[in-house]
Amino acid sequence: MDIVAIIGVILAFSAILLGNALEGGQLAALLDAPAFIIVVGGTLGAVILQTPWLNLVRASRMFAWVVKPPELDIDKEIERLAAWSKTARREGLLGLENISQGLKDPFRRKGLELVVDGIDPHTIRRLMEVDSQARTDSDLAAANVFKSMGGYAPTIGILGAVIGLIQVLGNLADPNELGAGIATAFVATIYGVGFANLLFLPIADRLRTQVIRYAGADDLFIEGLIAIADGEHPRSVEMRLRGLVAGS
Repeated sequence: MDIVAIIGVILAFSAILLGNALEGGQLAALLDAPAFIIVVGGTLGAVILQTPWLNLVRASRMFAWVVKPPELDIDKEIERLAAWSKTARREGLLGLENISQGLKDPFRRKGLELVVDGIDPHTIRRLMEVDSQARTDSDLAAANVFKSMGGYAPTIGILGAVIGLIQVLGNLADPNELGAGIATAFVATIYGVGFANLLFLPIADRLRTQVIRYAGADDLFIEGLIAIADGEHPRSVEMRLRGLVAGS
């Protein structure tokens, strides 16, 4: 679990609440169910209208990456590719067949199977890069769902504030209620701007960063496969991959 992400969220909202308290504000003044419904419901509705269903499903699954991203150990990946290279030199490419059957990741299993089948390195690279790019594009599209939410939320918040002000103007006959009514109206703006800048946009950027990291790991894996298919020495394979990591 990524504790840093949790700390970030807690710190962001705690700073807002503490600042409000220091200014003499009450927590209850920031709690308004109608404003919450307008901002959250309106934002979700706009995003659902804009986004293809598959991207929405993918985005909902990727949301868990904020606190628990998929495991990514580059050193372990390099060591595994070097071990495969040793097996290939000792037993031939067919010696990797049993290893490929035990891989859980479909992308890596497919790549090793192509090597075992004796496909030429150029074709392996082309096929694997197509798969990697397709997965990366899908993940980035899902991450952009949260970016879109960050774009819609402030505008929906302003809409909520306008709706609240309309209600206030309808009660001008009671001046005692105007101050509280106006304050409540602007809570929707706080929700819209707050959710956008403290949640939605940071989540989008965090997911994009992780997607790019995984794409880099895919590129490293492809380079390792090509080296194995070309029959490079295991030590050369390891040094080559570590050089790519150091230069990135």
